[in-house]
Amino acid sequence: MDKKQSRLRRARRTRAKNRELGMHRLCVYRTSQHTYAQVFSPDGAEVVASASTTESEVKSSLKHAANIDAAAKIGQLIAERAKASGINQVAFDRSGFKYHGRVKALADAARESGLTI
Repeated sequence: MDKKQSRLRRARRTRAKNRELGMHRLCVYRTSQHTYAQVFSPDGAEVVASASTTESEVKSSLKHAANIDAAAKIGQLIAERAKASGINQVAFDRSGFKYHGRVKALADAARESGLTI
């Protein structure tokens, strides 16, 4: 089993648990160059809020888009947008990525901005 298959297996397990909870889901995806975050409705059919380092307003305020500082900025932004949509509590879906580095920075910044994970 290669690295990607292992990550996707972990992601399936997390998403199955989040489906049982029946709450909004904060999904994080990271590439070597960018970080993305979306808040999905409980049934997964609708994206309620989204933020990424590819957005021009975010990209202009960052020196580099693939570091912990950029992930923290995305965490703040996604929390503000989710709260503006009336969502205060979400289940965290890290998409099978390890909970350290950029993923952890995004989650911590979202918590500090008032989102309950």
